[in-house]
Formats: sequence, structure tokens, C-alpha cells
Amino acid sequence: MKRQGREKRGKTDRFPIQEECIWMKAGVVNFRLCNNTYDCFTCPFDRGMRRALGVKGHAKQSKFTIHWSKELKKQYNGPYRPCRHILTGKVQGPKICTLNYECYHCPFDQMLDDLDMVELPSKPHIVFASGFKLAEGYYYHLGHSWVKIEHGGLARVGFDDFQAKVFGKAHSLKIPDLGTKLRQGHGGWAFTRDDHAASVLSPISGTVVAVNHKVREHPEIPHEDPYYEGWLFIVEPTLLKANLKGLYFGNESLRWLENENQRLLGLLGREHQSMASTGGEMLDDLFGLFPELGWERLVKTFLRT
Repeated sequence: MKRQGREKRGKTDRFPIQEECIWMKAGVVNFRLCNNTYDCFTCPFDRGMRRALGVKGHAKQSKFTIHWSKELKKQYNGPYRPCRHILTGKVQGPKICTLNYECYHCPFDQMLDDLDMVELPSKPHIVFASGFKLAEGYYYHLGHSWVKIEHGGLARVGFDDFQAKVFGKAHSLKIPDLGTKLRQGHGGWAFTRDDHAASVLSPISGTVVAVNHKVREHPEIPHEDPYYEGWLFIVEPTLLKANLKGLYFGNESLRWLENENQRLLGLLGREHQSMASTGGEMLDDLFGLFPELGWERLVKTFLRT
């Protein structure tokens, strides 16, 4: 079915619709989606393409006359074919292209695009609900993960502060690899603490297009900074609007988290409720302080797995 045009953006339509990159529309590359809302002047991919060819001016001025891969094949037709990222100055040292400048299926090219993609936006504004932090502008899943919609409709995913404080610091994280297909409400990733393990429901459906390798090496980061440095991976969503209907946002997320806190206090019991918070903020490691809560009970109650 053909799309009849863009829908009007209102209060419930807070994300852009994905579109093809201008280089794809021009037939220059086989497949690429714009993840920079057509702001080609600040797009690393666009800059790299133009620098590789020595093209002056904006890409739109030359898109119908220049096919960068054909030009590079003509210029470097011998045994030495330098990677286009060497030519653009993006990487240093020897790097030979072994795919005849068909960068659209090159893992190295994808990796460098991932590095551009994972650059963090500004830190979110934090609000509190029953002693737990919430980042404004984020969507929240009932399994205590969050989704942040970014340029081009990509979705950044992570743990929320409730999960971090209830379960404490993870000792290892098993986050999905690039290309993994996720379904909202199904198992998405897992974490361990000592001999305890738990799986987490994916808050959104789609394909994983970037991962935070730093948190794989340092799984304590999501506990210390869940909404910024501690993000886990980025998804190219499918059925984004339908998925967002199943998430909490704004005041709705505040009310949901307050209800979750009431369930937590019920598990703690009166003897521990006054000990669970200090200065109005919940303590960092409730399972570590009160192991009698039971790992499996916490997982079933709050992660819904």
C-alpha cells in the first residue's frame, strides 16, 4: 500500500518518518536510510562521499552526475585500492578495499557508520517519581526499559533507574548483536549478578543497528548513568507508532512508576520500608540490602519475565 503522504505531526506524533537517503534516491548507493532528518550539511556520510570525490558544494547539486563508486573504480583500477575512508581522512593507516567499492555490504563501512550513529545527544532533564529518576522525553516499557526516539526515527534503548536501583550493578550484560531482530514484549537481552540471571523484555520491535560496546566491557555503567552513558543499543524500528502505544510517556510514566513503587514497598514490608530510601531518593541496591526479597520474585514482578 502506498503511503498517501506525511501525517500531520501533533502531540502524539513525536517522531519523524523514515525516508531514503538522498544518495539512495539518486541511485548512487543501493540502500541507505536518512538518520539525520535530511540535514545533509551536518551528515558525516554526506561529507565523506563529497570529500572522496573532491566535490565542492552540496550533494544535491551533483547527485545526478556523480556516481562515486564508479569514479573511484576508474581512478584506482590497479591492485592498490584504498578504502574510501582513508581517502576522506576518517581513518589513518593502510586499509585496502576488497569489495570493489561496494561499501553498502562492507562490515568495516557499517562499523564506521555505527560510530557516527552512536554519538550521544545532550543529557536529558531528570524528574523524580517516588524516589526514582525518569528522563523527560523518553518512553518507558512495563519491563523497566526505556526508548528514546532520535533523528530519522531510530530508537535508542536502555534500562530505567528503577531496574538499576532494585537489581543493583550487573556483573555482565548480554545485549543483542548487530542485525538481531527484536519483538516488543519478547526477550531482548539479559544481565547477570553473581549467580543470578535475568532476561529483559524488548520495549520495541525492529533490527539492532548499533550497540554500546562500552557497556559490554563495563556493565556497571547502566547502573550509574542509565539514561545517558548507560544506553545499550539502537534499533531501526518496525511498526513504530503501534509500538509507542504500548509504552508510557510523560505524566503517564510518572503515575506508572509511582504504582511500581507501591508494589515494591509491599514486598519490602513495614520493617524495611523506612530503610529503603534516604533524603527522598531510593537506595542504590535494594536486592543487595534486602536479599530476602528474592531474585526470582523481583524478576517476575518487575521485569515480567
